[in-house]
Amino acid sequence: MDLRDMTVCITGAASGIGHAISLGFLEDGAKVVALDINKDGLGPLKEKGAITKIIDVTDFTQVSSMVKTAVDETGRLDVLFNNAGVGRIRNIHEFKDDEYEQVIRVNLFGPVYGIRAAIPVMRSQNFGRIINLVSRAAEAGNNRMAPYNSSKAALWSITRSAAVENIEYDILINGMIPGPTKTRMMPQGQDPKVVYPSAKWMATLPSGGPTGKVFWNQKEYVMFDKENVSFRFFKRNWKTGENTALNLDER
Repeated sequence: MDLRDMTVCITGAASGIGHAISLGFLEDGAKVVALDINKDGLGPLKEKGAITKIIDVTDFTQVSSMVKTAVDETGRLDVLFNNAGVGRIRNIHEFKDDEYEQVIRVNLFGPVYGIRAAIPVMRSQNFGRIINLVSRAAEAGNNRMAPYNSSKAALWSITRSAAVENIEYDILINGMIPGPTKTRMMPQGQDPKVVYPSAKWMATLPSGGPTGKVFWNQKEYVMFDKENVSFRFFKRNWKTGENTALNLDER
């Protein structure tokens, strides 16, 4: 599959993973529609040739306009990368009004709105690739990350349902785990550029390829397996980064 013939929409493109993969797709010749609420962060991508648009992924009307822009400007929409995300670090009882809900709106309803808006176009083309950014945090029984963790667990489930709903079309819908990556949410981790090869691989999966699955470094990752490190209960000290394992199986 030739990226030079493809249009790729990327949410949360102004920084972090979204910015890095936008640059990667641009360098490989794809038509990139880069989306974010941060206008300044989109500027460098526009200079590189991306089509940029200010959108709030929690507003379905704005997300629909993203798809319309892609089709109006390029004639099609081949890949949707649902990357935009936020996190709040608090114990559940400490959340203020609407803070938990805002995380869910961005991390969960943002991708849902993207899928809703993109699927009719992709069905009309009989082609599409949708990549949802999930996380091993979905499995985590840890402290102070409930909204982020729960949003990613729900997104995993939606990925599976959407894959089944579109199995009769050449539309592959999968989740991608980037691994620990340095972003605004995580000050330490791998360079976001490291994620691009996996993003490219998933965007160019062949017809009849995998769907409804989760991949990490181009290998399938089976979510909620008891053997997964992230599936275990642990308590994190957010000042030191130290994790303390908890055994709740016998309780």
